[in-house]
Amino acid sequence: MNISKGEQRVLHALAQGGAIHFERGANGKVQAVSCYTRDGHILVDCSLAVFERLRKRRFIRSRGGRPYQVTRPGLMAVRAQLDNR
Repeated sequence: MNISKGEQRVLHALAQGGAIHFERGANGKVQAVSCYTRDGHILVDCSLAVFERLRKRRFIRSRGGRPYQVTRPGLMAVRAQLDNR
């Protein structure tokens, strides 16, 4: 499946244990997102448009109002990358 570079970066961060925290507006829809890595750093590449594309493809999911995390199809879609720690 074709995934853009930004989506790939976000999925890779989530696959390593990160999460996407979100804020809902008065209408109940997600208005702001921020992607946190497992170390607590914020990933700048995560925009609302990238979030919507990942959610539409069911690569990420939130359970019970908790932050969004990667799903099994999301893990299968992400390509292996070197971890530059």
